[in-house]
Amino acid sequence: MKLDRLDILHTCIPLNQTFRTSFGAINEQHSIVVKAYSDGLVAYGEACPFYAPVYSYECIATMTAVIRDFIAPAVLGRELGEPAGPGYAEATDFIKGNNHAKAAVETALWDLESERRGIPLWKLVGGTNPKVDVGVSIGIQPTVEGLLDKIAAYLGEGYRRIKIKIEPGKDLDTVKAIRARFPDITLMVDANSSYELSHAELLAGLDGYGLLMMEQPLAEDDIVDHAKLQSQISTPVCLDESIHTPEDARKAAELGSCKIINIKYGRVGGIRNSIRIHDICRAAGIGNWAGGMIETGIGQRFKLAISTLPNFVYAADIETSDRFLVEDVVTPDIMHVNGYLDANTDYRVDEVKLNRYTSEVTICRP
Repeated sequence: MKLDRLDILHTCIPLNQTFRTSFGAINEQHSIVVKAYSDGLVAYGEACPFYAPVYSYECIATMTAVIRDFIAPAVLGRELGEPAGPGYAEATDFIKGNNHAKAAVETALWDLESERRGIPLWKLVGGTNPKVDVGVSIGIQPTVEGLLDKIAAYLGEGYRRIKIKIEPGKDLDTVKAIRARFPDITLMVDANSSYELSHAELLAGLDGYGLLMMEQPLAEDDIVDHAKLQSQISTPVCLDESIHTPEDARKAAELGSCKIINIKYGRVGGIRNSIRIHDICRAAGIGNWAGGMIETGIGQRFKLAISTLPNFVYAADIETSDRFLVEDVVTPDIMHVNGYLDANTDYRVDEVKLNRYTSEVTICRP
């Protein structure tokens, strides 16, 4: 495979609700969408680290610069082979980190290959079951009563797992109130690195509430203290921000830092690394699930595809088109049925809608 041209699109779509985590409040969806041209075919990739560098050191501006100035010159006009092979990784290996930038282009290669071969993405990545469980992620709410009402509404819509965001001061009492009203639901918490190891006793207080997992309680660059914490609590620790590479996953498994790893294809550099991390986790007995960054429907397709791999055993954070966005850029809209999505659905990019929400375009040629 050779790339003839790359267009870097900065999309900005208003949210239909504010989404608040320990990072702050989000009111707009910002992504980098890559439109890739190869031998008469056109395909799309996407990665979404948020507009500002709050989730990682990457942001929209750094992604644009890295793709334009480094990735595009390294890959345009070069034979890259199939996306499952090492060609793209070898061409971009000189770039340290910047996994979201790499993933935005790499996912476009998978989309091109899917188009070229005429097979759905989930089969191309080696998936085994196109029926994917989906859960819902609920941001920090102003009141516990409001949170309980949201949970009831999402359960009524058929979501199969509820995730809530927690932070110091909004944790134990919140979970206690949820369990009082919903004693049997599948429930997990996500701390987004808002605690320290000194909070271990407090976090152990959550053990009695039957949580599916506790996601990224400690620092975003840590696997050592997470291992200490996991040894002190019975709730499975799930790592998110700490895992950027297959090597990170291997080390976390050897240290006993977690029992679950959330794979976000953007955070780890694309689909190929997602598969490699999946294989490491499967061999180590660590379960996986696909996390999300409020991507457009373009990115949701890649999350859906990797969720069909056999070790993705927990419900995915795959947002339906109306979950956050005032309007999505794919057709048909992504809609679950009784908490499931079908990876065989052929979601196509709607160019009119994509153009409507594109705020900046950079065109790269050899």
